[in-house]
Amino acid sequence: MHKVMEIVASYFVSFLFAITLVIYAWKLLDWAWFRPRKLEKCLRKQGLKGNSYKLIFGDIKELSKSFEDAKSKPLNVSDDDISPRIAPFFVETIKKHGKNCFIWLGPKPMVLVREPEAIRDVFNKYALFQKPKSTPLTKLLAQGVASYEEDKWAMHRKILNPAFHMEKIKSMLSAVHLSCTEMVSQWEESVSMKGTSCEVDIWPYLQRFTSDVISRTAFGSNYEEGRKIFELQKEQAVHVIEATRTLYIAGARFLPTKRNRRMKEIDKKVQEMISGIIDKRVKAMKAGEANTDDLLGILLESNFKEIEQHGNKNFGMTTREVIEECKLFYFAGQETTSVLLVWTMILLSRHLDWQARAREEVLQVFDDGKLDFDGLNRLKIVTMILNESLRLYPPVDALNRKITTNTKVGELSLPAGVMLLMPIVLLHHDKEIWGEDATEFKPERFSEGVLKATKGKMTFFPFGGGPRICLGLNFAMMEAKMALAMILQRFTFELSPSYTHAPQNVITTQPQYGAPLLLHRL
Repeated sequence: MHKVMEIVASYFVSFLFAITLVIYAWKLLDWAWFRPRKLEKCLRKQGLKGNSYKLIFGDIKELSKSFEDAKSKPLNVSDDDISPRIAPFFVETIKKHGKNCFIWLGPKPMVLVREPEAIRDVFNKYALFQKPKSTPLTKLLAQGVASYEEDKWAMHRKILNPAFHMEKIKSMLSAVHLSCTEMVSQWEESVSMKGTSCEVDIWPYLQRFTSDVISRTAFGSNYEEGRKIFELQKEQAVHVIEATRTLYIAGARFLPTKRNRRMKEIDKKVQEMISGIIDKRVKAMKAGEANTDDLLGILLESNFKEIEQHGNKNFGMTTREVIEECKLFYFAGQETTSVLLVWTMILLSRHLDWQARAREEVLQVFDDGKLDFDGLNRLKIVTMILNESLRLYPPVDALNRKITTNTKVGELSLPAGVMLLMPIVLLHHDKEIWGEDATEFKPERFSEGVLKATKGKMTFFPFGGGPRICLGLNFAMMEAKMALAMILQRFTFELSPSYTHAPQNVITTQPQYGAPLLLHRL
């Protein structure tokens, strides 16, 4: 009898194992084949075109190859039509299939959305159109408010908002001024050693400047530690972009590859460093000695108020979440402004008439040489130039969303599971929107402001749009105006003969071979 029971039990276990195997095999087959084919049929039925689905990989191999090919071919130095280099696969797909098209990110179809009203809807209905979940490897760079949804996003945004009020930004102006003074002093020293002019690769300096600004405005007196965090985050970004251009396989992060080990090592170091800064600050705040004027101080104070208001720690941010927000300050704050400044200076090096007009305005507004917040807001020509730079060289080339339930996007009825891509750089360069001179540098487009230039349509969105528009937009623009004004007060600049025009996508749009300029002391 005992033996019979053993046999029955053995059969039962084998049966359960077989059923489990069949269930997982079906799920895998559905994920890899049946569901993609069903979605493809739905998209084609509505007139959308794209490559036929290839098992598991979709268009990923072609996508990666197009980036590598584009990266190997620099542009003509006067060419601002950067789309074929920054978003080559999207450009090729549109040429092949027309504007109403889709691509395959593995087994997920991604529809290109280019209709301004549809884009506005996607931004405004953020509960329906959510940000795709980060893979475990990409999460190592930063999460924070930019990646959260629904209640968690609302709570984090509420806690962070006080840090970006205009009065708080105004109080951070001195930190921006100090960081910029250090940078231009180094340039002046380099020029003095050579006489009246010299070649300087401005790209690493601008990265260091914006890193110092974030370090000072986020961590106050701990900005030296902030510098080390930035260097690690910069390296992490390179690893993340490599990871996003390969097919994500669940569990792959556990493989002991060189990249996986290094990414986890960086994450651990950054966590420890920011955690140490937070611990010191919390102790100082409890002792009544802390500075609450920097971003970290404002964030912690706002977080404590949220917890006190509800009498429950579940309503505030955890230490880990505060760390993630600090990592996001670093990446988003530093990257956005440094790329905006580098492309603006490259454009002004080629368009010396606009450089002269901007300098004349700066010298007129700040006739005593001292920069102040109100004066920065009166720099109309400088603002036009920065907007045109953001149009031609947007910091991020595209934004994507996932559809959470069957819904309409413009004229299309799309099922849950479809991804949406809003190709910023393609819309910013679209001749139907901006005219035949769409790929030319013409700041006068923005002479009457963004609203007039876009005719009120969602065709210019370098910082996103809707309720989830970039929280640091005003801070980034203030920082860029301050830096550009200070540089224009002290130097004229032009492209060096050694400059190679090669914009590349490393999460943000960066100059592949740096930005060597000839600086002339005024």
